[in-house]
Amino acid sequence: MRRQVLFIFLALIVANTSQAQGKTTRIGYIDMEYILENVADYKEAKSQLELKAQKWKQEIEAKKLNINTLKENLKAEKALLTKELIDERETEIKFLENEMLEYQQKQFGADGNLIRQKSALAKPIQDQVFTAVQDIAEAKNYDFIFDKSSDLTMLFSNKRFDISDQVLRVINRADKREQLTKKQLKDQEAKESKENAIDENPAMADRQKALDEKRTAREKLIEDRRLEQEAKKKEYEDRRKALQAEREAKKNGTVSETVKSTEASKTTETSKSAEPAKTGETAKPAATGTETTEPVVDKAAERQKLYEQRKKELEERKKKILEEREAAKKAKEAETQKTNTTNN
Repeated sequence: MRRQVLFIFLALIVANTSQAQGKTTRIGYIDMEYILENVADYKEAKSQLELKAQKWKQEIEAKKLNINTLKENLKAEKALLTKELIDERETEIKFLENEMLEYQQKQFGADGNLIRQKSALAKPIQDQVFTAVQDIAEAKNYDFIFDKSSDLTMLFSNKRFDISDQVLRVINRADKREQLTKKQLKDQEAKESKENAIDENPAMADRQKALDEKRTAREKLIEDRRLEQEAKKKEYEDRRKALQAEREAKKNGTVSETVKSTEASKTTETSKSAEPAKTGETAKPAATGTETTEPVVDKAAERQKLYEQRKKELEERKKKILEEREAAKKAKEAETQKTNTTNN
């Protein structure tokens, strides 16, 4: 702890001396844990190591269960055993307990397999991080770069001094360069130049973020319009099909009505003297043509309702996007005002 305090004290002295000489001291920091968790190779290897550790834990639990079973059996049979047999079983149980503890220490101890394999996994990535940090420090004239996840206690750290993402980009670039063609490499270098300029100028980063948000909102609006046009087109097609089906149903219904009215008149003439009251009942089936149109009309109404619902959802989504954009704008204005107040 004393060494850490002394290190910070010396760093502050150097910083004050540099400022007194008119030179601006550049300080940055990285978060090694954050970088490791965002490197794909490390994440994959770590997940495999965790599976191994889980298997080791299961083996230890099985050994413990076996030992407990032997202890319970000895306790139950102790009254029936001779002293020699009791001593023999107790010796066996003690041996198994020591074996289990040694295995546990071997896998999960301070110098066990888990710790050593974790270090072996992190070592290549850490070497790349150190190399990337040196390159960034030389290229951008940093005086100090700390590791936030190390033993060095950082009581406060401003996010704008965090260069972890820059280090990640350097590592990912090195991996990608081997697989790029000349044209892709040229495009990649242009992109890297733009990213470096954004890193150097926080105001440019804010402008780029605002531009990205506007582009996202514009793409979202275009997509919403496209969906709305597709919904209108689908509604038109559904209505056209519904009208066509209705016309076909009416046409078929008229033919059936003519045939049925002829049959009904014959039935009426033969049964007029016997059952005159049933002629109305005989004529009822003639309404089949109108009955066939009802499901079509109901289906069209249901599609219209679905279209109205989708239109309402699109309007609500558009309103939400506008509210989020307004909130982001207010937050940016508040941040700018806060920065101006701090500078003053």
